[in-house]
Amino acid sequence: MVFHGIIIEESLEDKSILKDLKILKTKVEKVTSEHRTPWLSKWTIHTIEIGDKSAMKIAGKISAALSKKHPWYCDYKDDEYHFIIFSKHLFCVKKENTYEYEDVKKYGRKLGIPEHQLDFDK
Repeated sequence: MVFHGIIIEESLEDKSILKDLKILKTKVEKVTSEHRTPWLSKWTIHTIEIGDKSAMKIAGKISAALSKKHPWYCDYKDDEYHFIIFSKHLFCVKKENTYEYEDVKKYGRKLGIPEHQLDFDK
């Protein structure tokens, strides 16, 4: 199995992690007030693919590379697991256990991430 997800380039303090990722697609999007990132006018969204054998190792590298200044996360999933990665914490949720997402949402709220961005279980 492989994991698919997205990573926003502007969320990274250390962009060198991008060389460790298989980038399938990239798009640049204008940031709106709904995004609640007033320090940016645009962001670069990379659709990524990660092999199952390296998913945990890559999660650790992404966690270390994410900005400490602003609350960001990256996530990727396969049919069974969903990795949600923050700067100082990462979660690996078994998707059939939807109750596990509550801890992720609680953590995201604590960081100030907007509620509409915490819809991981959809």
